[in-house]
Amino acid sequence: MHLMSIRNLRVDAARYPDVIEPVEAWYRVVKYASWQNLEDVRQVYSSADAGGNFTVFNIKGNEYRLIVDIDYQTQTICYKYLLTHADYNKDKWKNNPYF
Repeated sequence: MHLMSIRNLRVDAARYPDVIEPVEAWYRVVKYASWQNLEDVRQVYSSADAGGNFTVFNIKGNEYRLIVDIDYQTQTICYKYLLTHADYNKDKWKNNPYF
């Protein structure tokens, strides 16, 4: 998979120093993945879930949510949001027009 906006993800992760390594670990897995659907994603990340048109990953246990758009056909992931669990629950990310 090709991750678009990795630079933005790293900038956002830098705001929360405790999540930098878990995000980098996630990226190391993703860049070698060749997922075809959400079930393939769940083989590696069992807690991954669909949120509208996005895929939501739990990062660092249940403390953060990493929200991405996955295009399985082109093998591309576009980073959207890295949120604390509390910010995720506010549902503001659902205001994205693509949601």
